[in-house]
This record gives sequence, C-alpha cells and structure tokens, in this order.
Amino acid sequence: MDIKNAQQAVDEWINEHGVRYFNELTNMAQLTEEVGEVARIIARRYGEQSEKESDKDKDLGEELADVLFVVLCLANQTGVDLQKAFDARMYKKGKRDHDRHHNNEKLK
Repeated sequence: MDIKNAQQAVDEWINEHGVRYFNELTNMAQLTEEVGEVARIIARRYGEQSEKESDKDKDLGEELADVLFVVLCLANQTGVDLQKAFDARMYKKGKRDHDRHHNNEKLK
C-alpha cells in the first residue's frame, strides 16, 4: 500500500468507525504518546535499561503502526498529501545527501 492509499484507508476508517477526527492538538498529543511507547520498547529492548516483565509482550510493529496511523490522521485533517511530501523529501535527501554518509568517517 502506498502512502496515498494509506491516507485514504485511514480516512475511510475514521468515517466508518469513528465519529470524527480528534482535533489537531489532541492528535498531536496522541502522536507524542505513541512515540513514547515506541521509545519505551526501544530503550528497554535495545538500550541499556532492563526490560520489565510487563513490557516483554509489547509489539514494536504495532506501536510503530500506531504512530503511522496518527501521522496519517494529522496529514488528512491538515490537507497534506503525504505521498507527495514524502516523494519530494526523498528526492531532496537523495540530491543533498548522495555522498554525505559515505564520506562520514564516524560511520566507517
């Protein structure tokens, strides 16, 4: 599924199962909360913090999907064509950063 179709799928879900989109500030708070859940898993599973028993069953993929869902909601409700924005960003990064990382001594 491309980003444009994902945006459409989220919009259809909101219209079919939700009453309406939460307002932008509420969705921004939700996004922050979801990113925090991702950070907790990463910090405990891949970082130096020990993983609590209650965290061991958490699914990183599900939490990342929650982040994506809220990002798509924000894009929809603010009129952002995320496919177009993402494609433009990848083009810009490709031109600007073409050799940057290959020439970074810290990455060798």
